[in-house]
Amino acid sequence: MATIHQRAGLDQGMEQLRRDLRRLASMVDVAIEKSVASLARLDAREAEQVIVADKAINDLRYSVEDAAVHLIAMQQPIAGDLRFIIAVLMVTSELERMGDYCVGIAKITKLHGDRPLLKPLIDIPRMAEAVRGMLRGSVDALITKNAFLAEAIASQDDEIDRLYDQIYRELLTYMLNDPTTIDRATWLLWAAHNLERMGDRVQNICERTVYEATGVLKEFGGRGGDDDARHTDA
Repeated sequence: MATIHQRAGLDQGMEQLRRDLRRLASMVDVAIEKSVASLARLDAREAEQVIVADKAINDLRYSVEDAAVHLIAMQQPIAGDLRFIIAVLMVTSELERMGDYCVGIAKITKLHGDRPLLKPLIDIPRMAEAVRGMLRGSVDALITKNAFLAEAIASQDDEIDRLYDQIYRELLTYMLNDPTTIDRATWLLWAAHNLERMGDRVQNICERTVYEATGVLKEFGGRGGDDDARHTDA
């Protein structure tokens, strides 16, 4: 009978982890949407909302981690259950970092002050939409243990990289043609860079999903190191 109770407790704890993971991903999804919208409209109030809301993302990340560690200690899961819990510990960190990138974009919005955007945003919102779709798909793949979906989602990062390269070339042209645009062009480049890094974070989630589903570590391509979110407190 004790074993049945233990299994029930583990199942309940695992389901709560899934719900909380979806909630955390949803909060990050909203942060991506709002941070880029604030930049497109230079809406400092909306940018401040993104910055303030990041605390809730951080708090939920640590709450989920505490619950995962408690589940390991008290229920002693094995095999697939243990792999999922470990995956949750890793993925919550990735999601929290994506929230930090959103804060970086929001700070770039506020950095503009009374200055207009260098140009209307076209490819940056496209990047944001692509990242949001990848994020939702990657969490679905993790929760359903769908390695095939995870690989498909990871491959979509190529489009994120393509858009980033396009933005880089366009902004570089602005800077070369008119040095007075360098600061505003650089700010937009930082925002695009943060979105590009978010794509890499989603790839990390997909790698963890493949491992959770198959027990095999598979590395997907990314763009180099774990650099910080670009933002300024100036």
